[in-house]
Amino acid sequence: MCGYTWRHDIHQWLPIFPGYQKCGQSHLGLNNRHPSSTTMPIIRSKNAARHQLIFFIDKILFTFTKANVTQTPDFVAKLLPFENLLAFNSFVLKRILVAPLNWGLGHVTRCIPMIQELEQLGVEVVLGSDGVALHLLKAEFPHMQVLELPSYRIRYQSNNMVWNIGRQLPRIVWAVRSEQWVTERAVRALGINGILSDNRYGCFSRRANSVMLTHQLHLRVPGPALEWSANRVLRLALSKFDAVWVPDAAGEDCLSGELSHGPAVHPKTHFAGVLSRMRAYDREYEYDVAVVLSGPEPQRSILEQRLMDQAISLPQKFIFVQGRTQAKKHYYAADNVEVVSYLTSRDLNDVLLASKTLVCRSGYSSIMDLVALGKKAILIPTPGQTEQEYLIQNLDAIDLLAGIMNVGRTSGIPAGEYRTDDFKGLLRKWVEGL
Repeated sequence: MCGYTWRHDIHQWLPIFPGYQKCGQSHLGLNNRHPSSTTMPIIRSKNAARHQLIFFIDKILFTFTKANVTQTPDFVAKLLPFENLLAFNSFVLKRILVAPLNWGLGHVTRCIPMIQELEQLGVEVVLGSDGVALHLLKAEFPHMQVLELPSYRIRYQSNNMVWNIGRQLPRIVWAVRSEQWVTERAVRALGINGILSDNRYGCFSRRANSVMLTHQLHLRVPGPALEWSANRVLRLALSKFDAVWVPDAAGEDCLSGELSHGPAVHPKTHFAGVLSRMRAYDREYEYDVAVVLSGPEPQRSILEQRLMDQAISLPQKFIFVQGRTQAKKHYYAADNVEVVSYLTSRDLNDVLLASKTLVCRSGYSSIMDLVALGKKAILIPTPGQTEQEYLIQNLDAIDLLAGIMNVGRTSGIPAGEYRTDDFKGLLRKWVEGL
């Protein structure tokens, strides 16, 4: 029997397995052993991080191949942070869990049009995530029930992705593992028929049709050995899902390139088309530059400070959307710099169309939004994030004024060149088959 206890290191109910006991440290301790004997040694070099990444491949393989769960009697009361459990209608025909990853805001924003379409289809949607992603979901859909999932708490302390992920991999593995427990119990307790998971590899169940939404079918990792190992684990993780949906157009006119187009990694892979919550319409310009910030800390705050220091000294009119969804704030950092903590989809759509130039990270969801709006932008990849560096190459040092002057010389992608509603047919067919 697996019980649940609150653990501050992953901010969620973490399963305590048979043969383990709680200890005063922020880790799991084995019975009859001193707690400090199981503490993970400090990684002192990038090479050690690489070795640890390979070592934990076996741990991840265990995570994705073992998902037997037993239900505790007090599960519902502990798991669901709902004010009123009776809000769930036991007579609803179909109930779907939508669970985007909290790694920046891109994963959650591209799920918004799917959630809206599910509502149109008469489906009851349960929202599952954590952190800033969950705050945004609550702001967008205040009437929906939410399920708080384990937090990965990803932070980028350096420009080396292997180092960043390697040192945090133990916590990520345990978060994914506990995510499986939470999902399986939610499926049983709430009668969930389908799961739409955006890069949450623990959100699947044999009792519900589980779909993975991702554009990363072929990971780009420094070093051939690590890349082979990472993609081997990815294929095993994807095999636990009934289908894989790629938010991109099929064929040569794609946006994600080699990240999603290549040898098949799942027998049921479908291209859902470009996903964006943005819509193009005529709007008079109000700002010269809109800066949209997102991504893991501390890189989000570092980029904000670098751009803010330059914007204050420039004559253009700026608006900064910080991507901090915990609380709504609105103020002026200077006469020409307006700052807002976050905007819901409709307000952000309006601000972006009211801006001549956009500045944002080169995340894949940001690129899909730009395509939907037909807007030109200065794209800045997160340091060390190989996916973003691949999506935008040949980047020089950040010079905001030079970027503003040069972006007008680019051709851009006209609005309407990529359809943003192709996913509706695929989604309807899936719902009808549940």
